[in-house]
Amino acid sequence: MSNSQNNKIYPKKWLGVFCGAYEGKDDTVHDLVEELGEALARNQIGLVYGGGGIGVMGLIADAVLENNGWVMGVVPKNLLETEMAHASLDELVIVETMHERKRTMYERADIFCALPGGLGTLEEIFEATTWTKLKLHEKYKEVILLDNNGFWGEFIDLLDQITASGFIKPKDRAIISRTDSVSTIISKFENC
Repeated sequence: MSNSQNNKIYPKKWLGVFCGAYEGKDDTVHDLVEELGEALARNQIGLVYGGGGIGVMGLIADAVLENNGWVMGVVPKNLLETEMAHASLDELVIVETMHERKRTMYERADIFCALPGGLGTLEEIFEATTWTKLKLHEKYKEVILLDNNGFWGEFIDLLDQITASGFIKPKDRAIISRTDSVSTIISKFENC
């Protein structure tokens, strides 16, 4: 399947990205997002994300599209205006509920990546991880936190503390990893 308007190749592998509807205060995250977007396009890995045209969501979609990569956005009807659905996506799927949004993203993605974000990003990290733990995905799907200036450091410390306290099994804790390297994320697609 290809997009005849720009001769894009429909991806065989997909990265599900969780990220914020705000841009945050650290402008260096923009460089990280641009690097990830370029790497996805160069490696013909599709981006599936929340479909917004604002914040880090808009930045990652733009970065992939500017490098002739494929982007699928999934937006619930009630967020079409507030998250300002991106106008230039290859695919925009409009769903009824947030649950349906996440389920659609989870089904498409082979691996998940979290960029800096807020409450929604945290919720998506935990739900995707729980789905992997409970084997609700059709295959094992890890969640990689793409770090920027130590953004995820205290979150990782919290997960490690909860694991040390016996509330998360080490094998389940291993579903979530952290990296500051885009190439580490791309290399994960060799085994999925």
